[in-house]
Amino acid sequence: MSGVVEHLATLTGSRDRDVLDVTLVGAFKDLLRPRLTAVYRCVGEKGKQRWLTRAHLLPGDVAATSDPLWTPAESLPLLEAHPERLACLRRSEVLTLPPAGGLPARIYLPLDSEHESVGVLEIHTDTLPDEATMRLVSAVLRVYRNFQGLLDYSERDTLTGLLNRKTFDECFLRMSAHLAASGDLHSVASDRRLAGGHTAWLGVVDIDNFKRVNDLHGHLIGDEVLLLLARLLRSSFRYYDQLFRFGGEEFVVLMRCGGVADALGAVQRMRTNIERYVFPKVGHVTVSVGLAALRVSDAPNACFERADKALYHAKQHGRNRVCEFAELVSLGHLTDQVRASDVELF
Repeated sequence: MSGVVEHLATLTGSRDRDVLDVTLVGAFKDLLRPRLTAVYRCVGEKGKQRWLTRAHLLPGDVAATSDPLWTPAESLPLLEAHPERLACLRRSEVLTLPPAGGLPARIYLPLDSEHESVGVLEIHTDTLPDEATMRLVSAVLRVYRNFQGLLDYSERDTLTGLLNRKTFDECFLRMSAHLAASGDLHSVASDRRLAGGHTAWLGVVDIDNFKRVNDLHGHLIGDEVLLLLARLLRSSFRYYDQLFRFGGEEFVVLMRCGGVADALGAVQRMRTNIERYVFPKVGHVTVSVGLAALRVSDAPNACFERADKALYHAKQHGRNRVCEFAELVSLGHLTDQVRASDVELF
């Protein structure tokens, strides 16, 4: 029991969601001594959703394993490949199966967000736990869910559910550090890709003439446009691309692509999806986008500034378009002031 309490203390002391899932499976390993404990998340587009392993722990494992960052969705198992797990997810209720046919006892517990089940905790044991132990399991999960809810409240925009502005720097630096370690970031002097498989990109998305929407239709309709646009953003990007609402009508995306052509293709696809969508009472809405590549040792504000300059150029030259910073520099439309440090001394 003391081990479980220690795990709960660790769980509620971290704001890293990866650590939360690892801590959760560790707590149940100490509590139940199972053959397997794992957390699986549902990711991908509706109708093509798949299982992403967030934490997987066997008795002899020193640490939990998980699917690597940016695992392509097509390489993950479809939801239907694991029917018991899927039944738990869709019913949002605990599913227990006794040992049978050489298989161990299995327990499936839904991991809920505020409005829906988003994952499943799967446990394999020699025998099903007794009622008192299952009550303890439920209590641990309630702590986990409650803490996840607190994180969502502090990290997500209340209207759209996207990540909020204050989470951006941390997400940016985490992505930058990971890609720099693998050699997948651009050089500072130019936007040529270094040796490695991918590059990282920041896009600033701004709704064109959004003030007119609010003035003509009111702020309630304006909020509906923001909410629907956030949904379009989610459907246009991959499950591991990070989406933020910076406030007002401004959104930001952090994504990993194979190069400038792939990055531009992804953002242009998003812009087209929004342009074609008919918003209730408003009709068609367009967005302008500024795109910039992350560079080695980039500060979040430096990369954002480059993307914002590209966005401003798009706004000044017709709107409803995507402009990429390096291309604008090469054409002489913008200058690239590379600074050794973003700290100004007064």
